[in-house]
Amino acid sequence: MDSPDQLASLEGQQYLVLRPTLGVASLFREVQDAALARFGGEIRHPHTEHATLRAFFEPDRRAELGALIRRWAADQPPIEVTAEAIDAFPAPWQVLIVRLARTPSLVAAYASLSAALAGTDFRRLDELSVDDWTFHLSVVYGRSLEPAVWEEFRQTSVSELGRTPTETIAEAELVWYQDGAEHAELIPLGG
Repeated sequence: MDSPDQLASLEGQQYLVLRPTLGVASLFREVQDAALARFGGEIRHPHTEHATLRAFFEPDRRAELGALIRRWAADQPPIEVTAEAIDAFPAPWQVLIVRLARTPSLVAAYASLSAALAGTDFRRLDELSVDDWTFHLSVVYGRSLEPAVWEEFRQTSVSELGRTPTETIAEAELVWYQDGAEHAELIPLGG
């Protein structure tokens, strides 16, 4: 995120994300490029591909949160991600996504992170159980689109994939927003 309004809206938040770099990333770019071309780049979108594992609001305890995440990562094996469909979250969110398959390693990583966080009082944003979480990469944020425009876009965009790119991710990234800027720490997965 790099626009002042986006950065301001994220101030004080932290995100633990996985960043694909191979086939899943290529698919993401292809889908996002098509969506941006359709709307002339006038639709909000993430600037890099990422799958969020957790969101936090801990502006005063970022160091403690980072320490917990580094401990979790040290025991966490690399994570396999597979793109299975182009999908969408409905209104009011209106987000086009690359939906990820519930691979055993991705589900286990989310569950083990939940276990690591269970005994803490870190403030988690929009947290869902592993059974309820949809693993995904957000492609574009269509909340600003008129409902009819969004619905037509959604209907012509969603599809199951003929090819399902898979890759293994060996590091997580802790991203935080502070003083009007985005910051990040790469954390190797060690298990």
